Amino acid sequence: MMQDNQFIIQAQSFRRPVIDNLLAVEQTVEEILTDIQLNGDEAVNRWSEQIDKQKARFIELKAFGDYDLDEELAEAIQFAYSRIKNFCEFQIKNLKTESFNDEIGDFASVYQPLQSIGAYIPAGRFPLISTALMTLTPAQVAGCPIRIACSPSENPALLAAASLAGATGFLQLGGAQAIGALSYGFDTIKPVNMIVGPGNAYVNSAKAQIQHRTKIDTLAGPSELLIYANELTHPDWIILDALAQAEHDKDAVSIIVSTSETLLQTLYETTKKDESAQMLLESRQILFVLADNESQAIDIINDYAPEHLLVCDENMDMSVFVNYGSLFIGENSAVAFGDYCSGPNHTLPTNGMGKSYGGLGVHQFMKVLTTQKISNAGRTKLSGIANILAKAEGLEFHRKSADVRK
Repeated sequence: MMQDNQFIIQAQSFRRPVIDNLLAVEQTVEEILTDIQLNGDEAVNRWSEQIDKQKARFIELKAFGDYDLDEELAEAIQFAYSRIKNFCEFQIKNLKTESFNDEIGDFASVYQPLQSIGAYIPAGRFPLISTALMTLTPAQVAGCPIRIACSPSENPALLAAASLAGATGFLQLGGAQAIGALSYGFDTIKPVNMIVGPGNAYVNSAKAQIQHRTKIDTLAGPSELLIYANELTHPDWIILDALAQAEHDKDAVSIIVSTSETLLQTLYETTKKDESAQMLLESRQILFVLADNESQAIDIINDYAPEHLLVCDENMDMSVFVNYGSLFIGENSAVAFGDYCSGPNHTLPTNGMGKSYGGLGVHQFMKVLTTQKISNAGRTKLSGIANILAKAEGLEFHRKSADVRK
């Protein structure tokens, strides 16, 4: 048996960690949003001054090359942008307006970009350059005419990244009040059609409360990584992957699932040697789950639907995994690469939402419309069918509208 199994969980006992009660957060956010809905710009600025000690302001973006950035950093931002844009262009190539005609008439499915979007970029201790690139670039490739970057940060690297990724405006504003400003409008900004981007509990709650009027990407909870490994060539790489995701915030979690008790013991003992890692272990942000067999491990993973799934077996049939935000295959595929520069988006579903949603992509910045033009022959044919159905439903004017065209 394991020498120290305090952090080792048998598969049968594994459950998703519970997030603290957010009722107080939801109530505060509701107050902020109601105030903004009723009092507009004045409320936005009042809340911003109260929370962030500053009013909202617009920052005029310069061309990327006009920002005085370290050359190495500038090149890294440009490389990451090119990878993200390339993947977005790959995504959009099959999102094409198409049509067909038959004996009834002409029909089409039309892809059209949303007219305006807001990309929320959190602040924190460091500029979230990657979030600016990940949230704005898909909208740029989709062809959304208005792309508002919104962040409490005015870090030059962040502004440069937003400029490169195609922001048409930059509003320095944070928190739930920023989501309210984007949804209800602020100054010259009309209410946007969609708000994307991660944030803290207040931002997340605000997105949840405005989604009846403004489209959102997803409700982003704490970052999560699930690693499936039974044999490892580079166990130190995998430990660092787990620590990297767990360091996001106090609720972030990394889970290592294996059918090998020996491997879990080795990873656990190695992790304990690092002081910072030890703190993450004690706060149960690094968890080790022992599965009886591969089938049980797969069931655990699909039920958990992790934001990031790293499978350290390139020979495995990846189609057995059906619920995740983004899949990373093999030990080379560090989740940190996906966070920054490999190409696919790092804005991903959390808290089990991978069962219903995928990551942010170009398609979410587009709407699919339909058109129909009925021919004379089609009019006669459909009239009889619609007449029968309307009569069965008891909708008399529907029946008459169809019948008059027979």
